[in-house]
This record gives sequence, structure tokens and C-alpha cells, in this order.
Amino acid sequence: MQNIFAFSFKSKRVGYLITDTIIITFIFLIPALSHLTSIPFYLFEPMRLAAIFCIINTNRTNSLVIAFILPFCSFMISSHPEFIKGIVMSLELIINVALFYSLNKMLKNKFFIMLLSIIFAKLFYYASKISLLSLGLLKGSLFATPLWIQVVIIILLSIYAAIFFKNKEEIRINDNSL
Repeated sequence: MQNIFAFSFKSKRVGYLITDTIIITFIFLIPALSHLTSIPFYLFEPMRLAAIFCIINTNRTNSLVIAFILPFCSFMISSHPEFIKGIVMSLELIINVALFYSLNKMLKNKFFIMLLSIIFAKLFYYASKISLLSLGLLKGSLFATPLWIQVVIIILLSIYAAIFFKNKEEIRINDNSL
């Protein structure tokens, strides 16, 4: 008798589902971990980290879906960010992912591609935030996370992407030579 519930763990869809589950659980736990440890984990841009993790480990479509839903999952779980800020954050992450894949078709240097995609996404975010603050639709300051921390995060994530994609390429080359 054939088992209708059998599936291969080598399937990309299963891998993406596992990755997405881990990422959403990670985002779900950030507020609790911050409260338990008094460490402001949100300063380390967990949603961007999750989106970049998806870029590296899944595909474009999955990365875009995760970029879209993460701020809304966070809003439903912890009421943060504010809904309108969540929309802007979602668009920022989508721009980050889409720009990475677009630049990836034109350029080879993964560090530079990731760096540019994050910087342009942040420029969109801050331009939107300035507009929302000036219209009174958003409260707070322009920079919730100190600029120096953002620069360090951008550089570290770009290095991470460059190293990972270099290793991924070396593995592909070695697999082809066997």
C-alpha cells in the first residue's frame, strides 16, 4: 500500500517551508527574548537578517513573500511596528530583495550587490519615514536605531552574503568536477 503522506526531505519546497518556519518563529521570539534578556535585539535588524537569510537559502519568490509578511507577523504578535510603519518596512524589505536579484543579473560582486540593495532600500525607508513623520501619520524619531549600528549591520550582512555565495559557488564548481 502506498503511503500518501510520504514526501522527500530533499524537496526544495520542504526546505523552504522549514526555512520559513524557522524565520517566522525567530521573528515571533524576538520581543520575548528582548524582554527576558533586556537586550534590544531589534537593533540588529532581525527582519532584514531574515530576508537576507532567505535570499541566500531559498529563491526569489520565497524571499519576496517573507519580506512582505514579516512586518505584519511582527505587528500581529507584538503590535510593533505600527501598522503604517509595517507597510513601509515591508516595502523596504521587498525593495532589498528585488534589487538584490536585479543587480545579481548585472554584477558579480555579491558584497557590492548586497551593500547596494540594502542602502537603496534604506534610502526608500527613510524618505518614506520623513514623509510620514512630517504628515503626522507616524510618531517618534527618524532614527530609532543609531546610524553607526546600521552601518555595521549593513557591512556584516554584505560580508556574510559574499562569503556564503563564494562558498556556494565553490561547492557547485567542485560538484561539477566530480
